[in-house]
Amino acid sequence: MKPITHAKAGALALAGLLLQGGVTTLALAQGKPAIPRYAHSETREQDSRIYVPVSTPFDALPGLPSERWYGIHQGASYRIEVPPNWNGILVMYAHGYRGTGAELTVTNPSLRPWLLQNGYAWAASSYSANYYDVRAGVEDTNALALAFSSLTGKPEPRKRYVTGHSMGGHVAAAAVEAETLATANNRVRYDGSVPMCGVTGDVYEFEYLFHFTWAAQHLAGLGPSGYPATDFQQKLPQIIANLWTQYPTVPNEQGRKLEGIVRELSGGERPIFAEGFRTAYQDVVMGTGGGDGTINGILADSLTGNLGTIYQFDDDKRLSTEERAFNKSIPRVLGLPMANNLRPDGLRWIPVVRGEFNVPVVSIHTLGDLYVPFKHMQLHRKRAEANGNGGLLVQRAIRAPGHCDFSYQEQVEAFSAMTTWEQTGVKPAGDEVLDARTLADPAYGCRFTRNEGAMRAGLPTCEDAR
Repeated sequence: MKPITHAKAGALALAGLLLQGGVTTLALAQGKPAIPRYAHSETREQDSRIYVPVSTPFDALPGLPSERWYGIHQGASYRIEVPPNWNGILVMYAHGYRGTGAELTVTNPSLRPWLLQNGYAWAASSYSANYYDVRAGVEDTNALALAFSSLTGKPEPRKRYVTGHSMGGHVAAAAVEAETLATANNRVRYDGSVPMCGVTGDVYEFEYLFHFTWAAQHLAGLGPSGYPATDFQQKLPQIIANLWTQYPTVPNEQGRKLEGIVRELSGGERPIFAEGFRTAYQDVVMGTGGGDGTINGILADSLTGNLGTIYQFDDDKRLSTEERAFNKSIPRVLGLPMANNLRPDGLRWIPVVRGEFNVPVVSIHTLGDLYVPFKHMQLHRKRAEANGNGGLLVQRAIRAPGHCDFSYQEQVEAFSAMTTWEQTGVKPAGDEVLDARTLADPAYGCRFTRNEGAMRAGLPTCEDAR
């Protein structure tokens, strides 16, 4: 994405009017972007939802005896496990997006066997809310970490690490940020973090999903005719028919343009992208289309927009005549970043990841993930470098097409690398994630991909790539 100078200036002017409460009318004509209403509200739909924590016992793993606790703490269910040879370190595990139901449930970490074998205690919270509530994820994970000794009778941990998948990767990345330490109600200083398939570009996730589905509807010749695109789900079968010969594996000419747009939005040319575009995760992404920008009530106002976005069908930064026509015709929407402003009562509604951290962070991400795209790795890197913390961030690319599509060994190696780094000072190796030529190499991602036990038949192999 690149800024359009006149559009950017218009956005600033419109934002000024919005802050004064002067513009609320929607208009999608050329030069008149849709302007969502800005309510200046301190309440949101999420605040009125009621959740029920579900506390269930869990068994020891075969051959790995342990002490285990489960229950409810501050509106969230939890699980804690401590091995007999506990090394005094507590690992907090943050689960991914759990949907929109009322029940709150706990997930055991995928690293559980390795943690117990190596003397680590772990704890996991259900969080006190569902939906994409990373604020609740950070606060409740931290609250459980602080309550570890009172709940178990064990000594205070000498160190704490945090890890998580997907939305939980967002929790793990945000948990070590300076802003979190300054604004959270439950404050924990973690000694290291391992975000996996994480939303480490924070609100970019929702900008990306908006761009993806908005462009799909426009390429299909079916609008959008207003914002939000309330007819998107109704029109989705026809959108698919207009973009794919066989869904999701064979896009037609218009569908290949969407593929090009998504390639650029998700991180650029790289191995396994094409395979990722052809997975069932298309259904997940398309299922987000038509949202009102409040992230299902997590925010009080609409966040997402495309006023400064250039859509490209290929990686040539020079716009073709066809690309210019598309960018001229696609309806524009003014995003409202102030919808996720700092708050007086704690963390932002969507905690940010600015790259302001002072502990070792090791992250892994699959190259073909188009639900939480590889672009998040690039944003995390840019922000860390901008804040002088690039040396504390190690990132690894995994050659797989799905979301959080890791083998057990890939996860173990990433977490073990972080702990060794934190405990010995020996920094582990990682991948370059910003250089376009490096990413486009057919062998990119081979260094840390471990296919043992993973369902990856049919993917381009590293042997062939080399």
